[in-house]
Amino acid sequence: MLPTTSLLLKRFLLGTLAALALLYLGDYLSVRIRVMHPKPTDPFESLSTLRMLAIPEKNNKTEYELDPQNPNVTVTCVHSLFPHMGYSPCWYVKPRINQPIPM
Repeated sequence: MLPTTSLLLKRFLLGTLAALALLYLGDYLSVRIRVMHPKPTDPFESLSTLRMLAIPEKNNKTEYELDPQNPNVTVTCVHSLFPHMGYSPCWYVKPRINQPIPM
């Protein structure tokens, strides 16, 4: 007897959820182990940059200006696939850290 389409779909979804849960658990354990035995920039890294503001003007132009109140920004990220301990993953933060903040 062949399984029906809905049964195959349920098995596929359960398998996918189990694989994602195992991946997250492994990632979490990896971070926890590296927290117990830290090296420089592992598992956490602090990135510093200048905080730029993108101020829209007339004629669809944008002026970029350094934030006068808080010119330097330091962001802490975690070297992992998923966010852990309140920090975003570095692979997500690094490409976005130098983007200007739209006003």
